[in-house]
Amino acid sequence: MWRRRGIILACAALPTGAQAQRLTAATPETPAGFALVQALRGGGHVLFFRHADTRGEPCDRSFRIGDRDGQRNLSPAGRDQSVRIGQRLAELGIPVARPVLAGPVYRARDTAELAFGADRVTVTDSLLADDYAGDRLAWVLAEHRRLFTSPVAMGANLVLVGHRTPAIMVAGDAVGGRAFPEGSALVITPGDAGGFRVPGILDLAPLPGGGFHNCG
Repeated sequence: MWRRRGIILACAALPTGAQAQRLTAATPETPAGFALVQALRGGGHVLFFRHADTRGEPCDRSFRIGDRDGQRNLSPAGRDQSVRIGQRLAELGIPVARPVLAGPVYRARDTAELAFGADRVTVTDSLLADDYAGDRLAWVLAEHRRLFTSPVAMGANLVLVGHRTPAIMVAGDAVGGRAFPEGSALVITPGDAGGFRVPGILDLAPLPGGGFHNCG
């Protein structure tokens, strides 16, 4: 209920310019992906990763933080994908600021810890999934916007690991639908006056047939 109602309300509140043509995830081997990599090498951006692959795993049942058995967790392929994400960032020379921030739902936290190492990850409720937020949803969305708009020093990129729906609710329809697969990252450029833009979506470790689960 939170998920569907939240998207409708958020999209209705967006200015017309925010309801742009949807982006397409690009790998580093494509011209669009290579351009994103080049920009990221200089730092100053936010990389918002959607957690890695969860296909075939049981859907969320308890919606309780700390209840791993009641959550949709990473698939074995998703765990491997998470490791590969960290490797690809290093191979491509994309600098990552420390700490990496991750939401407390296990699929986000596990993605971050497998990609970057648990000692380099800080878990924060600011990156909660919408359907775990309850009456804190407005605060969670405000925290996403704060993180998307906060200036990032050149020479490093702020890395966040969270969930698709809050990102859509803050960034708009351009990243909605099937634009933002599991394991991919929104490349976000903080702007002036508390704004930001999303020049693209980078898919560092795509899986054949992957990107979306069947949990609704």
